Amino acid sequence: MDLETLKSLAVKAEAKIVLLVLDGLGGLPREPGGSTALEAARTQNLDALAAQGVTGLVEPVGPGITPGSGPGHLALFGYDPLTYRIGRGVLEALGIDLELTPRDVAARGNFCTLDGAGRITDRRAGRLSTERCVELSGLLDTIQVEGVEVIVRPVKEHRFVVLFRGEGLSDQLTESDPQRVGEAPLKVEAKIPEAERAAGLINGFIEKARTLLTEKHPANMILLRGLARHPNLPTFQELYQLRAAAIAVYPMYRGLGKLAGMEALETGASVREEFEVLREHWQKYDFFYVHVKGTDTAGEDGNFPAKVAVIEEVDRGLPTLLALRPDVLVVTGDHSTPTVLQAHSWHPVPVLLSARWCRPDGVQEFSERGCLQGGLGRLRGKEILPLALAHALHLVKFGA
Repeated sequence: MDLETLKSLAVKAEAKIVLLVLDGLGGLPREPGGSTALEAARTQNLDALAAQGVTGLVEPVGPGITPGSGPGHLALFGYDPLTYRIGRGVLEALGIDLELTPRDVAARGNFCTLDGAGRITDRRAGRLSTERCVELSGLLDTIQVEGVEVIVRPVKEHRFVVLFRGEGLSDQLTESDPQRVGEAPLKVEAKIPEAERAAGLINGFIEKARTLLTEKHPANMILLRGLARHPNLPTFQELYQLRAAAIAVYPMYRGLGKLAGMEALETGASVREEFEVLREHWQKYDFFYVHVKGTDTAGEDGNFPAKVAVIEEVDRGLPTLLALRPDVLVVTGDHSTPTVLQAHSWHPVPVLLSARWCRPDGVQEFSERGCLQGGLGRLRGKEILPLALAHALHLVKFGA
């Protein structure tokens, strides 16, 4: 369904909707015939919700497509990720409350490790500490490139943001991150002739960064991704008449919420603290997006027990959320991150929807195998929000 049609059907309703996103939730067994992390986790609360609600599997973008976190989340917010393509730099910048102007191109940066031959050995510089990131980002912020203002700010761990501010800068640019170890960083290339100037300026910045970081092992180089300008999406308030809030620890996901017009609420680092923030602000908003990062981090690190532990932590915390009696609760992920692959994958993601007006499907557990039998079948990510709105009685009849 296109956004204009959805907007024409949306009405105000006295209902509370919660979208709980366990980043990288979907997985694969460690060995043939074994359990995924979700199947191995003890999840009595999630299983009870699955038994009372309706379940299925979500293709965040489409069959066979491995989504980034941006497209995966935009789909869950109801935006078609093939239409609304958002660069990660914008999300990171908004997530740390940087103000973007029409003259800005934003990039998400990683500190990384190069070997003596100039090949990447670690794309995250050993998951650099945030304190070290602050120090090195301050060093990069001293770089001057003629023809553009450069603004560098730390984000978290190995991540930072760069804003390139100037007149006539195009964001039709490739990335310097090959997203694989064993290769050299790439040169930023222009996708269209009008972007040649921006590419040259950004490559100049990268070379100066390389020189400054030469002796800073393991963070002796940078990688830039998601070079983009602000896209100005229609917001949840404009589309659905919803007062929406985002509860997320990592800046990028706060940025995603803000891009959709949500207010980003301050929270502590634990799942328990996120649920407490939800409880404290329950009366003020109609829609809550709650993001849990640990499942994805454990998946990318190949740490199966850690991914199980995060899922169980969420399950233990659920009674705080459930005590608020949300009218609609959706639990899913933005993509799969199997620990055996240590990366995002194309595998569909389990989803459950719990609401008074849902039609239970007989599935008794929240798992990949259980959701395969669910009544929702296989959905595209962008179809989840219309279902949540309908179950909250936020949509009127279509047509005569």
